Amino acid sequence: MKAVFLSDAHLYNGEDDGYKNLLGFFNSLGDDIDSLFVVGDFFDFWFCTEDKVYPGFRVIIDKLLELNEKGLNISLFEGNHDFFLGNYFGRHGIKVYPDEAEVDMDGRKLFVAHGDLVDTSNTRYLFLRRLLRSRIFYVFQRALPCPALWKISEISSRISKEHLAKPLDGMADMMEAFSEVKFEAGFDAVILGHCHRPQMKQSSVNGRMRTFVTLGDWISHFSYLLYDNGEFSMRNYSQPI
Repeated sequence: MKAVFLSDAHLYNGEDDGYKNLLGFFNSLGDDIDSLFVVGDFFDFWFCTEDKVYPGFRVIIDKLLELNEKGLNISLFEGNHDFFLGNYFGRHGIKVYPDEAEVDMDGRKLFVAHGDLVDTSNTRYLFLRRLLRSRIFYVFQRALPCPALWKISEISSRISKEHLAKPLDGMADMMEAFSEVKFEAGFDAVILGHCHRPQMKQSSVNGRMRTFVTLGDWISHFSYLLYDNGEFSMRNYSQPI
């Protein structure tokens, strides 16, 4: 079994390094890769209708659909920037997870999630998250004409980039503590995005390896996690699979 995990590309402009590098990375994936897990905030925003998506996403979407048609098992996780993905990608046979997933890989139990729900003390964010994912907001954004949606998206993208320039203080440590709880619950690996910091920590407990990963991003690190027949390794775009 061979799988790739990545997160936080925050795709918006096709001229950005992250966008171009990610497209090149997808083009380099060989037939020996069984699964691709995109663990949230792949897009910097996501609004669509049945037949229209933001034009700047067309190239990368077509690449995902092409990989899917060739037999790559693709799983998309919704983040705090992209949700309602299932309405579009589900029709093309791509799995979409609104929150977390338990993944079995060669007998190993993996917990995979974007990670924005780890901090349960941030009640203001949790309320906003519920609101933006609500049926009311879904109906509202679907009623707007596409040009208005794209304009709102441009504004939100600029705001999000200002936010991303600031470190998520303490988030990585909070995620590591969260992983310990999941290990006690029987998971062998905890794989999260959101904090934009690539790291992997492993330890042996009672002869069984425990793996904690935060995936980094495709803004400055261009990082990904490779699972290859029982072994995890953190890599970046400059390191071929």
